[in-house]
Amino acid sequence: MATWDLSRTNHHILICNGGSCMRKSAEEVTQAIRSEISRLEAHDLIHTTRTRCNGRCEDACVVIVYPEGIWYKDIGPNEAPLIVQHHLLEGKPVREFVSHEYALHGFERTKGTIRGTNKSEK
Repeated sequence: MATWDLSRTNHHILICNGGSCMRKSAEEVTQAIRSEISRLEAHDLIHTTRTRCNGRCEDACVVIVYPEGIWYKDIGPNEAPLIVQHHLLEGKPVREFVSHEYALHGFERTKGTIRGTNKSEK
């Protein structure tokens, strides 16, 4: 097991590898993101983590970027490099794929994004 030095890390990408996302090319998305990070030699700036289900299965494949708290939906292998290039390195989120964005009072969802079920209702 590796223990990474995260002292230069600017962004943490969480890539959903839950069941629904895996059926929507999550493995290919993971590899595309990591490949783009390698191509741009940005390993020290961007850390990636595969997650299990993030609870937004209708939005598969889900990619989450911190520290901004931006949740992307419907990401495929072709969109993955755009997130690395535009959002992570240029500071310009790829708005057409944003489902939720963290604001001071909590998450705001973008127009057209499914609301979902309240956790307290479960």
